[in-house]
Formats: sequence, C-alpha cells, structure tokens
Amino acid sequence: MLRPRAHLCSGLACANSATGCVLKCPAHALSVQVNPVFKALGDYRWTGDLILSTWHQAATGTLPHMEELENNCGASGGGLDRIRISLPKTSPAGINPDNVDLRLSLNRRKDDRPELVIDLPIYGGGMSFGSISENTMVARARNAKAWNIFTCTGEGGFPESLCPYANHVITQVATGLFGVREETIQRVRMVEFKYAQGAKPGLGGHLLGDKVTAAVARMRESVVGNSLFSPFPFHSVYSIEDHQKHVDWIKHVNPRALVSTKVSTPVDVEMVAVGSYYAGSHVIHLDGSYGGTGAAPEIAKKNIAMPIDYAINKTHRFLVNEGIREHIVLIASGGLRTAHDIFKAIALGADGVVLGTAEIVALECLRCKNCESGRGCSRGIASTDPKLSKQYSEDWAFQRIYNLYSSFAAQLRGLLAGAGLSRVADLVGRTDLLTHLDYKNKAAS
Repeated sequence: MLRPRAHLCSGLACANSATGCVLKCPAHALSVQVNPVFKALGDYRWTGDLILSTWHQAATGTLPHMEELENNCGASGGGLDRIRISLPKTSPAGINPDNVDLRLSLNRRKDDRPELVIDLPIYGGGMSFGSISENTMVARARNAKAWNIFTCTGEGGFPESLCPYANHVITQVATGLFGVREETIQRVRMVEFKYAQGAKPGLGGHLLGDKVTAAVARMRESVVGNSLFSPFPFHSVYSIEDHQKHVDWIKHVNPRALVSTKVSTPVDVEMVAVGSYYAGSHVIHLDGSYGGTGAAPEIAKKNIAMPIDYAINKTHRFLVNEGIREHIVLIASGGLRTAHDIFKAIALGADGVVLGTAEIVALECLRCKNCESGRGCSRGIASTDPKLSKQYSEDWAFQRIYNLYSSFAAQLRGLLAGAGLSRVADLVGRTDLLTHLDYKNKAAS
C-alpha cells in the first residue's frame, strides 16, 4: 500500500465534508488527523500554519486553500498579531486589483541623485555572505532583478557572483566595514549604512569562527576560522554631523547612488529619523525587534528595541509634524511575515517594507534556530559549508522566492482594491483601515 501524501491533503475541514475523500470512501478505510510533526513545527511568531502557508506560496505562487490554516497572523498575542485589517463593509466598485499601482519611488529629496522607482513596495533585507550561503544570496539577487526591486548584501562584502545583478543590489556599510571597498560602493544604485539591527541593537554583529571559511575570510579580509565581531556603534559617528560626513563620503564615491540609513527602534527613534534626513539620507530604514534569524539572541530580540508597529507610526507622525514626511522614504522591517503584515506596516505610516526571514522560510527553513553554526543549518540556507550549501540549486531557490513575492503582490493588490485604493502610496498612514484588538475588545465590553 502506498504511503499517504499528506502534503496534498486539503485538511480536516475537507475530511468532514461530503465531497471529501474520507466520507466518500466506500470501505470507510480513510481517516485524517493532525500530523504530530506539524505540532512541533514553528513558534509563537512563526507558527506551523504560517510556515506551511509560506512553503505553499513559495511552491505555487498562491495562498493554500486549507480552511483551518491561518495564513495572515501568528500567535504571539502582540505586535502586528494584535492588529487586524478593517476594510469597508461594502467594497468600493470600479477598482480592478490587476490595475492597482504598487510602485514606490525611493528618491523624494529632489536633489541631483537619480530617480529610482521599484515595482513593489518590498525589497530584500541585509543578509551577508557568511551568515547565508552564496546560493541563497544569488537567488535573492535574481528575484530582485526579476521584480525590479532590491536586495541587500548585508555587511559581509559583495561577492563577484552578484555583479550581474548590481543594479538591483544594495551594498551595506556596517560598523565592521567587512568587504567595504570603493569599487563595491561604485557598483550599486543604493548604499545602506547599518547603524544597528533591530534584533540585537547595541550588540553589534557576530560571526562564529566555524562559518569563516576560506571564501568568507577572503571576502571579509580576515583569517579562516576566526570569529568576527562588528562593534557598536561606528566609532567615527557620535553625532548627526558625523553621520553627515559618512553620507557625504558615499555621495562623493558614487555620484549615482542613493543613501539609506538603517537604524533600530529606540524610544527616541523619531529624533534619529529626522536627524538622518537632515544629514542627507534618502531612505530611513527602521528595523524593529521582531526580526532576525536564529543567530540573534532571544533575550535581545524580546527585550531591547521598540516593536516595529509602535516605531512606524511614531516616526511617521513626527515627520509629518516636522513638515518633511513627503521628502523622505520610510521603510520598515522587523518580523514582517505575510501580505497582511505588509499592508499593516504601510497603513501605520511606512512607504514600503523589507523582508528577510520570510524569504528564508520560502526556501523550506524549519526555524530550528541554528543559523549561527557553520554546519547547523540542515537545509544549507544559512551554511557556509561547501557540501551543505549545495543542497539546492540557485534556480530552485530563485523560483521559490519569486513565487512568494508573486503571492504577496496579488494579495496586496486585492486588499488595496478592497479598501478603495488604486495606489499603494495612498495607503500610507491610513490607520483607519486597521483595528487593534485591545481597543476593539474594550469597546465591545
């Protein structure tokens, strides 16, 4: 007898349906129950439901049809999981989802820098060579080119394999300055300063020695097998004036590049954002506390930075009051997992979002949280081991990430059309399209 192909099952709801295989079986020989492996999958933020949903979207480009599978929220009980989208009860007529404009302009300063417009309000977050495999990096870059968006190198340098996709790659200048050279800055159309990461603000970066292979060491100009640390902060930056010198440096080295500033979310995040604007940045990238891979310490992710849902709206409203909101692009990241999360972040006040972990989950990441180990990633996604990192091809990885973005784009268009909006730009700051369960429950009581 053949083994059941559980991944093709439509779920428990189908099993109880008159049209399902269980009730239709003439011999009454079939039954459906929850796979014990599924019960052990995931965590409160990335539940088993969200992982399976992401895998399905990566395989097909569409949402799964299982009724009991939660595709939009995790089970953390807070943050974006505590917010719901509230569309008009009667859907506005006349807006075809296929015609909804998802483009995002990244230069609003009206300076001498090029106009950069991406076709989705989404791009890939910084993951460095060393933290992830080169296969994964190239697949992400191919996806960025296919969608006319960006992906980011992280702070591990710019591998030569990314050169064909340079127009869609953001090179990152972080505190360790690993792999930062004038020629890599000159390759790209956007450079990102990383002052802090939301998952571990104040701690810098750390790459364990067993991930520093010969290729990684050559790229980072270090020694094979030696652990690498990125300090916190830049020891050349202690003021907005110092930051402005950094921005001017990049603008001088690459006259065609835009400058993005990535910061975590301290309590005065809005002051950091306005200062970065006056220093000359085109993009302010807020990285909240829910993001990061398994390499980020749990105590840091849960206890240091401000949740991204608070930081976005706080910064957006402050920039509006300062009269500069229309001149700066506000990008948010830090635990965004679904199309609903993307919609919520933009409605709270962001112009666009950055995805990181969602792309890795699309490659069938199990969320085992062994990312910091050279041979710890069983899938080879976050591994620098030559054998493990070749477990899948670039073509396969590219198609999976591309399909996930396709599903997100289709869902976003549907949500925007349901809200009566023909452009994603019109969603920015529309908190009236959101409901917080805390306030909803208070009103009901």
